Amino acid sequence: MTQGGTSPGDAIPADAIEVGRIIGAWGIKGAIKVKPFAADPQALFSTKRWYLQAGEASRVPAPRSVNSGALPALLRVVQAREQGDGVVATVQDVADRDAAQALAGARVFVPRTSFPTPGEGEFYWVDLIGLQVHDRQGMALGQVVGLIETGPHCVLRIAPLQVNLLDAAAAQTAAPERLIPFVAAYVDSVDTAAGRIVVDWDVSFED
Repeated sequence: MTQGGTSPGDAIPADAIEVGRIIGAWGIKGAIKVKPFAADPQALFSTKRWYLQAGEASRVPAPRSVNSGALPALLRVVQAREQGDGVVATVQDVADRDAAQALAGARVFVPRTSFPTPGEGEFYWVDLIGLQVHDRQGMALGQVVGLIETGPHCVLRIAPLQVNLLDAAAAQTAAPERLIPFVAAYVDSVDTAAGRIVVDWDVSFED
C-alpha cells in the first residue's frame, strides 16, 4: 500500500471505534505521535491495523488539516509504545518526518472486536454509551450520552430518555443532563447485555 492508495481490505470495519488522533511527527525517521482518547491507550496496542479518516469532528486540537487526497485508509503498525501522554508508532510506508507530519490531524479507528477483554468491573466508554440508567426503585433517570474524565474517576453524562442522541438541536433544548460519578458508591450494577445501569441516586441530590 502507498499513501493515497486503497484496497478492499483497507475498508474501515463496521465496528470501528475512534480511539485517538495523530498530532504530528515524532523524531526524524517517520514515527508518528497519537493522542489517545482514553487514559489507558490499550486499544491502540490491540491491533497492528489502524484505520484513518480525515480530521473533521475533532475531539482534540489538530495542528493542521489532513490533505484528504493523500490520506491512506489504513496504517500497518510496525511498533507502538507509550510516550508521555501519547503513543508513538512507526508504520509501514511512512519513511520520513515529512510523510509523518502530513498525517497530522487524522482520526484513528480500530475495530471494537480487537479491544483487550476488560477486567472484572471494568468497562470501555463506548460500551456504556446508550445504556439506560435507573435508580434502585426502578425509576428511569435517562440514557448515558457520554463520560467526563475528572482524574480520580469518570462521571456519567445522562440525558433524558426522550432525547435523540443523534439530534444535537434536541439535546440542546432538553432538560439538563444528570452527572453521576461512575464509582461503586453510586453505581450498583452495569449490565451491558441488557443495556442497563442501576445506580444509588436520589434526584434530590440535584436540588
